[in-house]
Amino acid sequence: MNRRDALARVSLLLGGTILGAEVFMSGCTNHNKNVGAAGINFSNEDVAFLDEVAETILPATDTPGAKAAKVGEFMTVIVRDCYEEKDQKTFVDGMQKLNEASKKQYGKYFLESSPEEKHDLLVALDREQKEYMDKKKAGDPKHYFRLMKELTLWGYFTSLQGATQALRYVAIPGRYDGCVPYKKGEKAWATS
Repeated sequence: MNRRDALARVSLLLGGTILGAEVFMSGCTNHNKNVGAAGINFSNEDVAFLDEVAETILPATDTPGAKAAKVGEFMTVIVRDCYEEKDQKTFVDGMQKLNEASKKQYGKYFLESSPEEKHDLLVALDREQKEYMDKKKAGDPKHYFRLMKELTLWGYFTSLQGATQALRYVAIPGRYDGCVPYKKGEKAWATS
């Protein structure tokens, strides 16, 4: 499976296309001069916040989680360097909205919440984003949590940890085999 196929499959899991997938395919060569125009600068605290959001989505189990793959850092690079200004604004405003939702729900900010509270909050936000995406009109921005979730999956499964430990990986594959038997519960392939 090549990266294009992997992204297509992940997008099917998400129920749509990944914002930024075209960036991934083109190497972030967006010719729009307004990319990065918002002057976004993420702090170390922002990266830690995004790492915690990503780790809640993809926690460590018998394989490393999103935090070990430094997905928060990946998100900041893609948002800062590749997203258009309107998507940057949606993402950055979304970080604040997520924190405010945690404060409203639990009386404390996201990083101060228990793992169960973080999980429950993100499950509620995922339901909210699905409803929003079903009703959104052309031209409306994506839901901020949708962006965070997409970047988490993209960053994790293209990282060293995700590709080699969460997926089956062969650094130098042998022959092409278009019909590999699959047993339910097996890991998907990172390479073909």
